Amino acid sequence: MSSDAGHNASQPNPLFRAPGEGPTLDVLGVTHSYKAMARDTGEQFSIWESIVPPGRGAPMHTHGREDEAFYVLSGEVLVNIEGAPDPLRLGAGAFLFAPRHLRHGYRNVGPDTARLLVFAMPGGGLDRMFAAFAEATTRSKEAPSLRTIATQYGVVIHAAAEPGG
Repeated sequence: MSSDAGHNASQPNPLFRAPGEGPTLDVLGVTHSYKAMARDTGEQFSIWESIVPPGRGAPMHTHGREDEAFYVLSGEVLVNIEGAPDPLRLGAGAFLFAPRHLRHGYRNVGPDTARLLVFAMPGGGLDRMFAAFAEATTRSKEAPSLRTIATQYGVVIHAAAEPGG
């Protein structure tokens, strides 16, 4: 193929990932299977499939830099999000947009593994934070705490209250 003289070097290239392909991370017992990382999209967004075992999820936290969107592929999660009067029970086909600066967290409340498609806009900070979480949980005691790591990426992890609990 010949190169296009008018091609912008900073423009991302097309990306295709077949089912089951892409980088994966274990983030607090939840598998993130990346479909596109921020580095693949010109830092515009990240998208991953979260594979959430029963009882697992994300603790209450607040993003200062990213918006997130969740689409439930299968299973059932209970989400607490600031501004909602009660926890939201999301089943297959449900969608939730969680703007930055709103406290939120979720937990798989069903008997089966839940699968969520998660979008982060922009995504670079969360990609790097999750990688640092995965590294810290496999290292010995000298690793920084997850709260310390999160703070470096503009995320506050709140008290250990369970979402919806």
